[in-house]
Amino acid sequence: METLPIVWFVAIAVLWTGFLLLEGFDLGVGMHMLLSARGDRAAKENDRRVMLNTIGPVWDGNEVWLITAGAALFAAFPMWYASLFSALYVPLTITLLALIARAVSIEYRGKMADPRWAAFWTWALGVGSLVVAFCIGAALAITSTGLPIDANGDRVGHPFVWLTPPAVIGGLAVVGFALVHGATFLALKSDGPVRERAGRFAATWSPLCLAPAAVWALWVQLTQGGTALSWSLVALAVGGAAFGWVNARARREGFAFLGYAAFLVGGAGAIFAAMFPNVLPSTLDPAHSLTVWNAASGSYTLTVMTVVAAIGLPLVIAYQAWSYWIFRGRITPGAIPDAHGFVPAILRTKD
Repeated sequence: METLPIVWFVAIAVLWTGFLLLEGFDLGVGMHMLLSARGDRAAKENDRRVMLNTIGPVWDGNEVWLITAGAALFAAFPMWYASLFSALYVPLTITLLALIARAVSIEYRGKMADPRWAAFWTWALGVGSLVVAFCIGAALAITSTGLPIDANGDRVGHPFVWLTPPAVIGGLAVVGFALVHGATFLALKSDGPVRERAGRFAATWSPLCLAPAAVWALWVQLTQGGTALSWSLVALAVGGAAFGWVNARARREGFAFLGYAAFLVGGAGAIFAAMFPNVLPSTLDPAHSLTVWNAASGSYTLTVMTVVAAIGLPLVIAYQAWSYWIFRGRITPGAIPDAHGFVPAILRTKD
């Protein structure tokens, strides 16, 4: 039995888990821009600017995990990549547009001191975050529960054949987790009214928001044949959720954040462990399922990738850890300057 395909299956599981862990609170903060601002127009705008500044230094670095996970999937398991991505052209195109809307809204929102301008980009950020979370969750749920693919790995059926109950549950799972994770992050990284409301949200709505993720993890255990390892990871997820909720109710934001992070790591690990060695089950015939063995690249490709990853991945983790350390302080309402207009350099007149 070759070990490199197993190594890269684990690596891809880690990359997707890292994306959900880091980008999860980014997406949650984007949604809370619409949900958690209160008061008159000025108060809402100040709240939203506090929220946006909590993720300002780190959001683009967090998206590196999505790019890396997709690239690793393409290089290490080209059949998995080809079958999954070709079957999901519609949701993945929508995801790409939503990611663009999010990035542009974060960069453009503060360029004009105009309430209508800010409102437009706030909605672009909030809706874009919701769409990205749902579509990514649906795609990951599909790869863990299956698609109608034939012996060639081609999708059988109409373009929306992927929209199954597991896909909807997976989409809701990532949306719910992002809302809780984002609220806990806001409570940890802000002060004032934003911290108070985010803390109440995490303490009140966590059980409901995390329920779809629990259903998804249990669905995979029961349909794919859970192992001792996967059930142990389910137990870790349950323990993490309970630990996070207890600490959220006690307003211990750091421990709550760690608890919900453990829930994500345990739940995602349980799903990947239960689906192994399948990487994309076929709902038409189990013989058509893609596995770690028949979907992997050759040993030479995987060897080169392993060497590159061994050098590059620690550097990525190191610079991200450094950026989080540098920007570890809380964002307070008083630290946000008054809104002001911005004149592009090309339009500025010379003295």
